[in-house]
Amino acid sequence: MSATGGGRAIIAAFLANMGIAIAKFLAWLVSGSASMLAEAIHSLADSGNQLLLLLGGRRARRSADREHPFGYGRERYVYAFVVSIILFSVGGLFSLYEGVDKLTHPHELENVWIPIAVLVIAIVLESFSLRTAVKESNHVRLPGQSWVSFVRRSKAPELPVVLLEDIAALTGLVFALFGVGLAALTHNPVFDAIGTLMIGTLLILVAIVLGIETKSLLVGEGATEADHDRIVAAIEDGPEVDRVIHLKTLYLGPDELLVAAKLALPADETLTAVAAHINTVEERIRAALPVARAIYLEPDLDRAGTDVAPGGATAAGTGTLADGTPPAG
Repeated sequence: MSATGGGRAIIAAFLANMGIAIAKFLAWLVSGSASMLAEAIHSLADSGNQLLLLLGGRRARRSADREHPFGYGRERYVYAFVVSIILFSVGGLFSLYEGVDKLTHPHELENVWIPIAVLVIAIVLESFSLRTAVKESNHVRLPGQSWVSFVRRSKAPELPVVLLEDIAALTGLVFALFGVGLAALTHNPVFDAIGTLMIGTLLILVAIVLGIETKSLLVGEGATEADHDRIVAAIEDGPEVDRVIHLKTLYLGPDELLVAAKLALPADETLTAVAAHINTVEERIRAALPVARAIYLEPDLDRAGTDVAPGGATAAGTGTLADGTPPAG
């Protein structure tokens, strides 16, 4: 896993969640609290999720082969998507089931001070885990970038996943403390069930957000607008290229960007000169954006007014593609 993969944040979250899960299960056994059981399942699911993220990072480092010529970098997206499914099903749906069950079959809690003590300790431990995730994220988060934008735009899925999991865990602990605390004060177990339902709803919402963001990465995302402009500037920042006719980008993994472009070069250049120009432009692109590792540049003659639109069709008002052939249809 790359330095931006948040390995330290994942390990910190795993250790915290495993310890907390064991404590929550013990507290559930002695108290019968549905909120504690929901939180224990939540922590156990989170621990499994962290192992999946580590496994995804490990498998993504495999070398490219004939079957996967661009490597396995996008496996990290696959495992992050699986994490969102586990969080939704194991965490969220199970919590809702437990909450409904306790609403229909309520029973008073026993030894209520034990789950309260466990929840307070768990809040402290989860705070340290979240602090580690925030610290690691700040190493790669752009200056002035909001946390919402970081989660939505990050190409490395591990840190957003751990951040959202830790935030959900802390919020869920507060919900559980609310439910258990009110149940103890009022001797009404309905509050424990309500706390469990709140935890389940929270986990499902977080899982949906994670699922949407990781699905977008799985489908394939291109460079950000700023990086796209940086690539165009690097290509045109020299006498070798007249202009960029067409440019497409695609993230093959969090640390590898594919760049494919059709470039307008002067018509009187020799093949040797064109090859030298292409190599020079490639060096400029990699210097401007080191994550651009797979670069394919196609030279063409400069025909004014025949730019190809991003979808492959001709630009408005033109009747031919950049190679001079009429568009399909």
